[in-house]
Amino acid sequence: MQTDDDLSVIDSVDQFDDPLDRLEAVDVQVPSPDPEEMLPKLSDEDPSQRMLAARVFCELEDSRAIAPLVQLLDDICPLVRVSAAYALGRNTSPEAVSALIELLGRDWNGYVRKGIVWALGNGSDRSSIAPLIHALRTDISAVRLWAASSLAQIAKQEYEDAIAAMPPLIEGLRRDSVAAIRGNCAWAIGQLCRELPSNVVYATAIDALIEALVEDEDYSVKEDAKSALLRLGDTRGMQMIEDLELEGLI
Repeated sequence: MQTDDDLSVIDSVDQFDDPLDRLEAVDVQVPSPDPEEMLPKLSDEDPSQRMLAARVFCELEDSRAIAPLVQLLDDICPLVRVSAAYALGRNTSPEAVSALIELLGRDWNGYVRKGIVWALGNGSDRSSIAPLIHALRTDISAVRLWAASSLAQIAKQEYEDAIAAMPPLIEGLRRDSVAAIRGNCAWAIGQLCRELPSNVVYATAIDALIEALVEDEDYSVKEDAKSALLRLGDTRGMQMIEDLELEGLI
């Protein structure tokens, strides 16, 4: 299991921020960067130029950038790797997803892995489900947070994936030590329940949301569970919310 020390590349970074929030902003004096100018910079000898070019493709979609961005996933500089991962979340392809999954399993830097799980969620490829579940269960807190969100993005598209993703999300809601992750799991469970029929998996998920609403010690987690139940409009959930409000407990 990794440790939170893996985020030490930028010590001041809030581990739950967007993976690129604290990097220097791309100079956007020019309204629209020219991809013809940026593409060669992806292989520049200067790592700052490689990072700059990768960040441009976080905003631009150009299929020609995919192959060089995939190559940058092996860059020696972690800031280049995370920029490339983020850019591949915008410029998606099966090749990119495969490379991101492979890197997720071996990159030592938590800052990079956090960017990868965001990119995998944005890529919406079903092959990402298993590695995201593994990340949710075993990785550092920042990565677990993003893995929950990414699972919801992908798993809601297919019934089988929703069924596979629900147990680790319920586990995260019930057991994760970080309140923000428990809250994100509540949100993700709510998203998946919207795509499920009223079956045993759905009922178990509702039970978990009600349990969090009643028993979680963190107010924000209670609110996330309440919001998920309200969006679903589930009868049991609505009744529990009404009862708790009458008792002044929420």
